[in-house]
Amino acid sequence: MCGIVGLFLKDKALEPQLGDLLSDMLITMTDRGPDSAGIAIYGGTTDGKAKVTIQSADPATDFAGLSADLAKAGMDAAVTVKSTHAVIEIAASKLGDIRAILTEIRPDVRIMGSGESVEIFKEIGLPKDVVSRFDVRAMGGTHGIGHTRMATESAVTTLGAHPFSTGADQCLVHNGSLSNHNNLRRELVREGMTFETQNDSEVAAAYLTAEMAKGKDLGQALTGALDDLDGFFTFVVGTKSGFGVVRDPIACKPAVMAETDQYVAFGSEYRALVNLPGIETARVWEPEPATVYFWDHEKAA
Repeated sequence: MCGIVGLFLKDKALEPQLGDLLSDMLITMTDRGPDSAGIAIYGGTTDGKAKVTIQSADPATDFAGLSADLAKAGMDAAVTVKSTHAVIEIAASKLGDIRAILTEIRPDVRIMGSGESVEIFKEIGLPKDVVSRFDVRAMGGTHGIGHTRMATESAVTTLGAHPFSTGADQCLVHNGSLSNHNNLRRELVREGMTFETQNDSEVAAAYLTAEMAKGKDLGQALTGALDDLDGFFTFVVGTKSGFGVVRDPIACKPAVMAETDQYVAFGSEYRALVNLPGIETARVWEPEPATVYFWDHEKAA
């Protein structure tokens, strides 16, 4: 049992409140998963710039002098430290190079996510503590997803926490369990995908990344997942401009959605949505089994 939430803002006036609204939603789901928690925030973009969120078990050592060491390696970067995580801003053209450089100069750090927009923060502990240590409430943005985990099939670790990100500005949170993830992992490795964990949810994220790399949009990739992924799942997925939801054909994992002129919201339970503005007049429904729900800022523009 895990708790997942998501919020896709249509109204730009709400964007400064994204972190605050999403934090309240996630904290409400604490009893569905007290082991670890994480949030992905899609914030503003800067032309020609990209962001990489990294995590360290020893931030005092790994983050000290990081900007200078990156510069020595030929990577001009601005580093913002947030507790056990740091956000590195670099030229977008250098995004493909930074993983190898970090492996060389900081072999113990782990990349949580990267892209032009997304920042991902996740750690062991309760949602309220994760929200507080990374100052998530102060973050603004266009959309975001969150997860609080009750581990059932793998160890409680930071890397095992959700969201999982396997492509630029892409991430996924999952409630459920996949039965064919080992076979699918082997296929994806042959296609060139790499994995940080043995978690089945990371395989789902990598599957969607691989499908979108073939030219599909998020909605099309989620539709393919209904045929190619076996097991029980509710996925909430983010891309740079998109937000998607899908449940497996049996749909045994709880889910509720709400939509107004200001936002689209997802929660494992309705109580995650009760403090959203205008929820009393929202269209509220349970997402149908084997049905893809997909919104995109670029298509709405």
